[in-house]
Amino acid sequence: MTDIRDDVHESVRAQVAARADALWDVALRLHADPECAFAEHRAAALLSGELERAGFAVERGVAGMPTAFTGRSGLGRPAVALLMEYDALPGLGHACGHNLIAAAGLGAALAVAAAVPASAGAVLAVGTPAEEGGGGKALEVEAGVFDDVDAALMFHPGVYSWVRAPLTAQVQYRVAFHGRAAHPTGNPTEGIDALAALVELFNVLAVLGRRLPEGSHVQGIVTHGGTATNIVPDFAQGLFGLRAATTGALDELTERLRMCADGVARATGTTAEVERATVRYEHFRDSFALSERFAAHLAGAGIPLSPPVPGVYLGSSDIGNVSARVPAIHPFVAIMGEDGADHTPRFAEAAASPRARDVLLAVTRALACTAADVLLSEELRTRAWAGHRTA
Repeated sequence: MTDIRDDVHESVRAQVAARADALWDVALRLHADPECAFAEHRAAALLSGELERAGFAVERGVAGMPTAFTGRSGLGRPAVALLMEYDALPGLGHACGHNLIAAAGLGAALAVAAAVPASAGAVLAVGTPAEEGGGGKALEVEAGVFDDVDAALMFHPGVYSWVRAPLTAQVQYRVAFHGRAAHPTGNPTEGIDALAALVELFNVLAVLGRRLPEGSHVQGIVTHGGTATNIVPDFAQGLFGLRAATTGALDELTERLRMCADGVARATGTTAEVERATVRYEHFRDSFALSERFAAHLAGAGIPLSPPVPGVYLGSSDIGNVSARVPAIHPFVAIMGEDGADHTPRFAEAAASPRARDVLLAVTRALACTAADVLLSEELRTRAWAGHRTA
């Protein structure tokens, strides 16, 4: 990293150290007051208020979302975005550690803005609601929030410390079948059983699942199956979650779902409706140049990152949509052992543990130093964009 002066990194680290207690306080306040997707009003107010007090120009209600915001320090290009997630899980609170993501993004943005001259470019702190269903980042991408950004940086707490995130593409679809109601005893031949069609779709998808490529699967639930046992259901509906290793593979899987639903409808005499129920999360495209730079900074704090285990996927995230637009990183850093799992009460406890505090501060320093590198190194930006993959 000879293109960046050591004194800049030292200044960035000093800025993080000066804010250590305040950042941990932010993480704990978020942890103690969990809010779910698109309802993170207190979290957004806390984070945007901290940015505003530090002199950032804050815009609230970004992309039509009341709990989305941006804070900007500096102008023009180059520009680096530090991303914050702060939504919690229903019933589990911050069992995915978003309180740590938010505090780290906040701290890194504040440190870089204070340590790097404003003439070097712009620091954009982006508040991203509803990662756990809703896709705030995807909506921000569509609204142009990342159009003039050179890199998007964030981390995620986990049970592994991996330099790159194996995140799949994801979407949910509603499939409804329409039949004809009848009395199952009095006039059974007049009925067209919509529920039977839906059940048959589950059977067909189970067979399909045996032939899907690695990283792809379909998981469904019945959301409406009829109103009474003495009425042949004229309407039935299911919700299906589709995942695939790449966005292209997800598109193919979506088309297979449509074909299966149409085939079942023809076979059962029903009619089928297939409609998308959620924002589509694209697969994550890692920026090798930026991830390796982040990993080098984090290694200096005694936290080595390794490549992900082949064939192991860690879910999906709307950071994938951002990574399709700009070079991005999303490393995982462990806050508990590999015998644990996120989306559990144990992980929620870990997100407010002494180990979480150590990880928060180390990651904030590494994110801030990487962001400074993006602003000050044309060579790094060139390598990041040259390696950026949209496919």
